[in-house]
Amino acid sequence: MIELRNLTKRFIMRGQEKIAIDDVSAIFPSGVAVGLLGRNGAGKSTLLKMISGAMDPTSGEILTTGAISWPVGFAGSFHPDMTGIQNTRFVARIYGVDTDQLVDFVYDFSELGRQFNMPVRSYSSGMRSRLAFGISMGVPFDTYLVDEVTAVGDQAFRDKSNQVFQARLEHAGAIMVSHSIGMLRDNCQAGAVLERGQMEFYDDINDAIDVHLENMRKVRPD
Repeated sequence: MIELRNLTKRFIMRGQEKIAIDDVSAIFPSGVAVGLLGRNGAGKSTLLKMISGAMDPTSGEILTTGAISWPVGFAGSFHPDMTGIQNTRFVARIYGVDTDQLVDFVYDFSELGRQFNMPVRSYSSGMRSRLAFGISMGVPFDTYLVDEVTAVGDQAFRDKSNQVFQARLEHAGAIMVSHSIGMLRDNCQAGAVLERGQMEFYDDINDAIDVHLENMRKVRPD
């Protein structure tokens, strides 16, 4: 379970305050895949980063049970001067999983080849995402935070990513951000919609999609 209590996140941009998340309270149930919808810039990635602990809220709190992944596709925690394999081993030690098993899984999954032994600073953004997604899928979590990562790579890689993700969801929940409505329908049971700093939770993903599409038909907020 993930509970948001009066969660607020403010940024100062060009001398002006922007409120991404405004006093939001909600509960994401355990074992449920939730599609997180909203306009570009609505705060979806910001919310995922706060839930993972990669970003602090301005006020409020987040209570969690079980193991929560970092935002899949977010490679900001990788050490740029360490190789892909070194970063993988480091993560394995942090989360207490078998180092060699994780290395083997990530090497096979990511399809990085010789680049797996090169410093992460030499990676393209797509390669970093492959590494991040591979490590995330190789570590067992109770809730996966997914931010558009399955769009990385060619069709064969996207198909493989979806298959692995579906297998993980048989035993875990997720909060998933995607511009693909079809992907959200296929993977999620529930939904949440961010609009003007507020969030509404829906037990049915189709209800959340309907609200989001209606919001998108309205004039974009300032």
